[in-house]
Parts: sequence; C-alpha cells; structure tokens
Amino acid sequence: MRDVSDESAWGPALDEAVNAIGRGGLIVLPTDTVYGIGADAFDGRAVAGLLAAKGRGRQMPPPVLIASAQVLDALAESVPDEARTLVAKFWPGPLTIICHSQPSLAWDLGETHGTVALRMPDHPAALALLRRTGPLAVSSANKTGGPAATSAREAADQLGDSVAVYLDAGNSPLGQASTIVDATGPVLRIVREGGVSYADLAQLVPGILPVEGTPPARAADDDGDAGE
Repeated sequence: MRDVSDESAWGPALDEAVNAIGRGGLIVLPTDTVYGIGADAFDGRAVAGLLAAKGRGRQMPPPVLIASAQVLDALAESVPDEARTLVAKFWPGPLTIICHSQPSLAWDLGETHGTVALRMPDHPAALALLRRTGPLAVSSANKTGGPAATSAREAADQLGDSVAVYLDAGNSPLGQASTIVDATGPVLRIVREGGVSYADLAQLVPGILPVEGTPPARAADDDGDAGE
C-alpha cells in the first residue's frame, strides 16, 4: 500500500506503479469516482490478467482512462459533435464516452466490437500517473458482483495479491461510478447513470436518450450508485 495523498511526496509511489505497469502487472489507483484496477491498455496479457483478477470474461472489456481530452481522437474515430460537447463540459470528471475505436490501434481489450469506452478522471494522482504511463485499461477495483471499492483497503480486501501496487489516496471523493454514454449510434444514449445526471446531460444535448426502460423524469431524479 503506497500513499499518494500528498503530492509533494508521491513520487516514489508513482515510480513503483509505473514500473509495475511496464512489467505487465496490475495496479490499483484512486480516481474521482471509485478506485480502479489498471493495466497497460496496449498489453493484451496484462488486460487479460485484469479481467481474470476481477473474475470476468472478454465479453466485458474494461474502459480506458486517459490523461487529456486531446488523446480522444488518437483512440477514437467519428466522434459526434454532441459527444465532444459533453467532453468539453464534463472532462475531467465522472463521464465515460463509448466511441468507435481507431481501427489501426494494436490493442486487445476484449470483445469490444470495434468500440472503446474512454474517460478522463478528475483526480490529481490518477492524472499524474496517466501522463507517465499513457492510456490505461481500468475497471472498478472489485471482484465482479462485489461492491465497488471506495478506498484502497476495500480494493485490497477483494483483489489481494493479484495486484502488484496499491496507490492509496484516502476515500474516493464521489464514491459512485461514472455515467456512461454511448456515442456510437445516430443518437447519444445513456447506458448507465452515475456521477453525471441525465438532467445535466440533457441540458447540453436535449435529444440524449435516458437509460433504456427509464422514463426521463425518473432518470433525472436517480442519483444512486450504479455499481461497476
């Protein structure tokens, strides 16, 4: 467990995490939503190890965290203007955007069907790490079906020795998962509501569809934790 709560002293801890990523290992890192388990997004074996640590299969590929919005077009193509509007407002922050992946990328995140889920977290330690490692495949730091970890200790209790380095920054500021918006179809659609509400999204993109099966009025009032 390595403390990254103090920016002036987190250098050695980040060094250890960067080295672990470079060796194909797994790390746990703090984000603004919940803690995440991360691997090099371009190391297929490391990503497979991440999925195995969580107890999930390739049919549930992990999102990718990035250090800046400028990386969006390097990893995704045909990003609609409405999605860019949301990115400009809510990045860094608890919003994940599903886009068409750049076909030239040499990565294997699982059965993505040509898409990638991208997010820029609003957490200083996470951003500092991402600036050094590049894009990381990151999923919530828990066993599939278990509660999302809001502290490094909760993550360690579930993931144990499968993780090489745990970065501890105290309790997660938000404590709930990000909102996921699918931008691959003709109309933006909310797949999961989390840290950004339907109402806030609809203010910028009035035609955005709420979570399937949820009336818009109810979606706007739903601030609950959507889990992973």
